[in-house]
Amino acid sequence: MSEAISFPSVLLVGCGRMGGALLSGWLENDVAERYIVVEPAVGSRPHTLSPHVVFLASPDQLDAAVRPAAAVIAVKPQVMVETLPHYRALAKGGTLFLSIAAGRTLGFLASRLGDDAAVVRAMPNTPAAIGHGISVACANAKVDTAGRARAQALLAAVGEVAWIEDETLMDAVTAVSGSGPAYVFLLIECLTKAGVEAGLPGPLAEKLARATVAGAGELARVSPEPAAQLRQAVTSPGGTTRAALDVLMAKDGLEPLLRRAVLAAAKRSQELAD
Repeated sequence: MSEAISFPSVLLVGCGRMGGALLSGWLENDVAERYIVVEPAVGSRPHTLSPHVVFLASPDQLDAAVRPAAAVIAVKPQVMVETLPHYRALAKGGTLFLSIAAGRTLGFLASRLGDDAAVVRAMPNTPAAIGHGISVACANAKVDTAGRARAQALLAAVGEVAWIEDETLMDAVTAVSGSGPAYVFLLIECLTKAGVEAGLPGPLAEKLARATVAGAGELARVSPEPAAQLRQAVTSPGGTTRAALDVLMAKDGLEPLLRRAVLAAAKRSQELAD
């Protein structure tokens, strides 16, 4: 899945759920020879067992002579202001910065890292943890072809990658694919509860809901047919699926509800930029 580019070293700032997913993908795909991770709360993570990973509790422990090929910023948007200045010196050394923080714009990132900073902003999603994520990325003017290739290799290690030139689209990207897995997990929860109310035992209802969503998602992923056509293929006139869709596709059904949810997420992404 990776773009088969190997770096001498990669710096990862923040190793929470998404940072850890990225690191796992890099290790599996041999993206770099060495990984330096700045993360105060290391805990008992499997990454600590790898001889290729060095954990630091704070940026003060980072060797000033280290010049990683890329510095991936994977901390929460709310702590970016205090985090980024610690790494300004790397910008002049040719390090590419890759941020996965929601809402934080290229302009915001460059203002904290310096005018020399080559910055890529990306939005991966949690299926990256199993190598099935999708990331959307955009770059500032300081990122050259080689820099894009670096970012592509880092993101491709955990799934598909798409690039955009219009950064204003990132709020919608965040709302659809970044937050989207939570919507799907909620669908599984709701489908499970509805199955129980229809008479199924809880464990069986959950098993059916999980497998159905996973299977339908994989079918949609590999099929060349549009989602609407796939839906129509399993909907017989006057049948059980049609009865259910009459409820879901009503004027106050799933589509307007999901539209409001996505717009709310996009609005929050915009607010995080302020």
